[in-house]
Amino acid sequence: VPLKKERYGLRLGVDLYKPIRSLYDKNYNGLELVGDYRITRRHYLAAELGNENKTVEEQFLNFTTNGNYLKVGFDYNTYENWGNMENMIYFGFRYGVSSFSQNLNHYEIYNTNHYFNEGPVIYTGQKYSGLSAQWLEVVAGVKVEVLKNVFAGFSFRLNRLLTQSKPNNFDNLYIPGFNKTYGGNYGIGFNYSVSYFIPLYKSTVKPKEKK
Repeated sequence: VPLKKERYGLRLGVDLYKPIRSLYDKNYNGLELVGDYRITRRHYLAAELGNENKTVEEQFLNFTTNGNYLKVGFDYNTYENWGNMENMIYFGFRYGVSSFSQNLNHYEIYNTNHYFNEGPVIYTGQKYSGLSAQWLEVVAGVKVEVLKNVFAGFSFRLNRLLTQSKPNNFDNLYIPGFNKTYGGNYGIGFNYSVSYFIPLYKSTVKPKEKK
């Protein structure tokens, strides 16, 4: 029986969701590059690098978030490929960091003391730079080879904030790379990626011993 050889290498691609969203959402512009490197039969080093510009419109609040982010971690492939297949059903973890700014376009604070019939306090045109955030992600996803060396996939992420620096007067309702904070320390995210695999070398798979 000939020994099976499996390919090892680097896979690079892009998240398709963000540039597509940039076309139809006037309040959003973003790009994310994705990559992974196979280090064992089932383990992959993984990373995402991106930029987002997002305007959030609430009832009394309008602000624009702009910044860059980096996520690094690993994926574990649970799928047992047969033949020459190289597909993945995986889970993994990421550590994410983001550096961003918040531009306060419009913010109204209403005075709760109506005795003097005072109007709202309005803030406009304030920019808060040098903000940052760190978080952890649990990742689950799928990657399938649709053409030779071309993979399509999607992943779902559950995020937990570790630290963040906040501007005065309001919270970070949106953080580049983390997405919407939902008024707390948790968030969710997903991506739809297409990537190209660059094979670097092959490794022989040792046959399983029969009992």
